[in-house]
Amino acid sequence: MSSTLGEFLRARREQTRPEDAGVRVTGVRRTPGLRREEVATLAGISADYYLRLEQGRDLNPSVQVLESVARVFRLDATATEYLLGLAGSRHQRHRPQREVVPTRVLQFLDAIGLPAFVEGRTFDVLAANPMATAVIPSLVPGRNRLRSVFLENDEWPLYEEGMPAFAGLVAALRTSAMDDPADPRLTELVAELSAGSDEFRRMWARHDVVPLGGGSFRLRHPVVGLLELSREKFPLTEAPGQILAVYHAERGSETARSLSLLGSLSAAPVE
Repeated sequence: MSSTLGEFLRARREQTRPEDAGVRVTGVRRTPGLRREEVATLAGISADYYLRLEQGRDLNPSVQVLESVARVFRLDATATEYLLGLAGSRHQRHRPQREVVPTRVLQFLDAIGLPAFVEGRTFDVLAANPMATAVIPSLVPGRNRLRSVFLENDEWPLYEEGMPAFAGLVAALRTSAMDDPADPRLTELVAELSAGSDEFRRMWARHDVVPLGGGSFRLRHPVVGLLELSREKFPLTEAPGQILAVYHAERGSETARSLSLLGSLSAAPVE
């Protein structure tokens, strides 16, 4: 069985266009992306050595070799860091299973006045304020965002883009877990999602990684209609692996007014 390192290299090779790597293409190519021999030549290593890497038969490649291969695939800093982490993952220790949100962060969620929540390394919702749940009902402590999307279909109908909007979420899962890809919690979750969702299995097989940063997205909310939101993500230094996510809108916009309305509704007492 090939290693995760080998699977990542093969996926990146198949997705690298020859012309992007400076390879002149003539005639019909049967292989998607680059050939192994082409990668080896461009990286300055032997074809046999690169084959061993993809087959998982060499688990001790040097940093220099991996960085050379990363340049061939034109990997960005996040993907290169992920590649280097895969080569050293067998020396890393698994994190404790229980993730506890710091008290100060829980107090911040209550005070911020914007939709905000905390997610763990594998995107379990660890804490959420009422506004976050009002925007996306599945943002409830104890739920897993990937399960909500791919197995329970709770989130994706809200998004204007539909299922393609979650390719970044799958890529972010790899990024989040790059320091310990053999974590049993990650392995269990990926197995469950792969068995239950063709879409997740296809996205995971791409081996994409993305920075754990902010972005913009559009939601079709059942109560207030279209929401055009920005998302910020902040790593919690007191709780490594946990991310604080905050949703916000342009000041004075229709979405900002809608968020205020949702905030009022979520704060109203139940009669």
